[in-house]
Amino acid sequence: MIKRTLFFGNPAYLSTKNQQLVVNFPEEDIDEKTIPIEDLGYVVLEHPQITVSNGLLMKLIQNKTAVITCDKQHLPCSLLQPLVGHTEQSERMRYQLNASIPLKKNLWQQTVMAKIDNQANHFLSREKNALRLKRYAKAVKSGDLGNQEALAAAFYFQNLFDLEGFSRNQKGIPPNNLLNYGYAILRAVTARALVSSGLLPSVGIFHHNKYNAFCLADDIMEPYRPFVDAIVYDIVESGCYIEELNTNIKSDLLMIPAMDVVIDGKQSPLMNAMSRTTASLYECFEGSRRKILYPDFQSSLQTFIT
Repeated sequence: MIKRTLFFGNPAYLSTKNQQLVVNFPEEDIDEKTIPIEDLGYVVLEHPQITVSNGLLMKLIQNKTAVITCDKQHLPCSLLQPLVGHTEQSERMRYQLNASIPLKKNLWQQTVMAKIDNQANHFLSREKNALRLKRYAKAVKSGDLGNQEALAAAFYFQNLFDLEGFSRNQKGIPPNNLLNYGYAILRAVTARALVSSGLLPSVGIFHHNKYNAFCLADDIMEPYRPFVDAIVYDIVESGCYIEELNTNIKSDLLMIPAMDVVIDGKQSPLMNAMSRTTASLYECFEGSRRKILYPDFQSSLQTFIT
C-alpha cells in the first residue's frame, strides 16, 4: 500500500480523534479536515506556528509514520522515529553491530556500484555520454579504496545540468537548494525503512561521523539519489523559477516516496522499494543473503512535475 505524504506550510492545529488526524486552521476560514492515520507515511511540518498534540504524535509513531520538521530555510532538519521499529529489533541490531569489516567493505562496494550505474543510466535517459560513469562503476573495488564514488560524482554533476557555474555544493547556487530538499526527504524515507527493518540508522557500513545520527541511512540512500536528481532535472528543464523553494516545487519533491522505480525487475513505489532494500540489508548482516537489493534506474520513469 502506498502511504500518503502530508505537508503543512501554514499555521495549523493537529490533533487526533477516532484514529484520524484532525486538522484545524486557526487563521483561515477553512472547515476542519480529517485523514485516516493508517494511510499516512510521512508528515512534513514546515511552519513554526504548527501545534501538534502528544496524542497524535503517539498514534503517528505507532503507525510508523515519519514526522519531519523543517528549519528557517524550509529544509527538513529532524525526523521523529519510534524507539521500537521491529519485534526482533535487539537480535537484528546484534547482527548489524557484529558485522565484519570485510562484509561492510563488500556491502559498500555493492552500494557504490549501484549508485554509479544509476547515475550512468540517468545520463543515458537524457541522451548524455555515460561511458566514463560505466568505467567508474566497473572499477569499484572492495570498500571503494580508489574512491570511484567521488570521481563519478564530480563528473556526473559537472555534466548533468546545462547551467553555467553549477557545481554540487550544499550552499551553492540553484538547483542545489532543490537537491538538498529532495535528498532530505529521501534520507527520511531511508531512516524510516531502516527502523522498520529493526536496524540502527546511526551505525553505518561506510559513513561513521560521530556527529551523524543517520550514517547507515546516508549509506543506503546513495543508489536512490539519481531518482531525486531526475525530478530536479525535470523541474530545471521545465523553466520553473528555482531560486527559491516555492509550493509547486515542494509538491513535486514531496512525491519522491511515491514515485515509481524498478527493483528486482518489477515496478514499485520508491518507499516500498526502500523497505525491500533495508530488508535485504538485514539478511546480508544475518548471513542468509550476499547481495543488497537496489533499484535500477529506468529511462521510462514517470515524472511528477506539475
